[in-house]
Amino acid sequence: MRKAFYIGGQWVEGSEYSPLYAPHSGEQLAEIPLADQSIVEQAIQAAEQANPVMRQMPAHQRASMLAKIADLFAERSEEAARIVAEEAGKPLKTARGEIARTIQTYRFAAEEAKRIHGETLPIDAAPGGEGRIAYTVREPLGTIGAITPFNFPMNLVAHKVGPALAAGNTVVLKPASQTPLSSLFLAQLAEEAGLPAGALNVITGSGGLVGDILVTDPRIKAITFTGSPQVGIGIRNRAGLKRVTLELGSNSAVIVDRDVNLAEVVPRCVFGAFSYSGQVCISVQRIYVVDEIYEAFVEAFLAETRKLRGGDPLLEDTDFSAMIHPKETERALSWIREAQQQGAHVLTGGEVEGRVLLPTVLTDVPVDAKVSCQEVFGPVVLINRVGSVKEAIGCVNDSRYGLQAGVYTNDLHTALDAAERLHVGGVIINDIPTFRVDHMPYGGVKESGMGREGLKYAIEEMTEMKLVMFKR
Repeated sequence: MRKAFYIGGQWVEGSEYSPLYAPHSGEQLAEIPLADQSIVEQAIQAAEQANPVMRQMPAHQRASMLAKIADLFAERSEEAARIVAEEAGKPLKTARGEIARTIQTYRFAAEEAKRIHGETLPIDAAPGGEGRIAYTVREPLGTIGAITPFNFPMNLVAHKVGPALAAGNTVVLKPASQTPLSSLFLAQLAEEAGLPAGALNVITGSGGLVGDILVTDPRIKAITFTGSPQVGIGIRNRAGLKRVTLELGSNSAVIVDRDVNLAEVVPRCVFGAFSYSGQVCISVQRIYVVDEIYEAFVEAFLAETRKLRGGDPLLEDTDFSAMIHPKETERALSWIREAQQQGAHVLTGGEVEGRVLLPTVLTDVPVDAKVSCQEVFGPVVLINRVGSVKEAIGCVNDSRYGLQAGVYTNDLHTALDAAERLHVGGVIINDIPTFRVDHMPYGGVKESGMGREGLKYAIEEMTEMKLVMFKR
């Protein structure tokens, strides 16, 4: 089935196409158009033409359209989930969870569209300010360039498109090459919801070609990007004076103190490590467990891991499936082998069945092994022994990443100390770092990025403040 670009409210045919294959079966799903420079230019022009319409649109209308998009997702949720399962290889029950969150994200965006406001300022607090009143307003930036990854092709798109439209901006969206069908599905729903022509434009193709134009074109006022640190740093270096929001890599960690309930902690850690085969920015990659309960934790973790079922993502009982591409599977496997050569032990997994890398648990992993200090983005977790929570905090911070971290403890002082000392964007006490709800501020420090997502906070990134002053 041949797909088309969505530009200026129209479906536009491409001149060149590329096949899209399912990660698990390898079967062809569709033919996807590849954008050239002229297509990107059309999309930017369409967005620019729609800017006055979106800028002048009342907040209640923007909210109504976003709410309608959410309603349409709810009506077609099973269809949306199957699209995600097929093109991303995400187990169907996990894909359904993503669609439920996507609906929430657009509903949060609709609510926040009605809450964009400034403040009044006491100008007479300064000498010479007598007889003046002032207030601030927040105004849309204009055209937003959104570049999204494959792992949450509906909800991470919603986290960029939702706040951009809520604030009165227009969007040129470049989805990941492996998951364009989700964004084209969104375009259908946006059209049905009555979004003005040009407010949302979806172009598919080479990330290098499309992304480079979006990053360097002066008509694009902001870039919101989720992806690798290498690409994100390149965007930041070339973006000039554009606003840039970057959600980049991580190797998120969990600290487990001696006094926790393993029956509660272990299943959550297993979920955090192997949900969607670990292809989650805040997947649990490192677990540091204090001496007193280390052996019991590892034993329980292995037992829970072995309950997971792998296979076809379209089957109801599948817990994990193939990674997004065979090359990524080979890379993860090579990192496991490297860790073994450095002295790590593979307690389960470390093998590929068909196209599926089995959930892999490592122990005694050196700090300089790739699976410890880089982002594996696969179904691989290490469990290392520590003498104390303080030691574990040092291990967590000894990373170039800092997105989120989890700490399990029943000691309030330990929790507060960890919250203060951990150098990450979010500290989750008594849960895994994989926890996220869609209205909370979300983002990292160091090479995990800059700026924050979460609807209210993303809107702040996508608007600019104006001061208005009157002299009596």
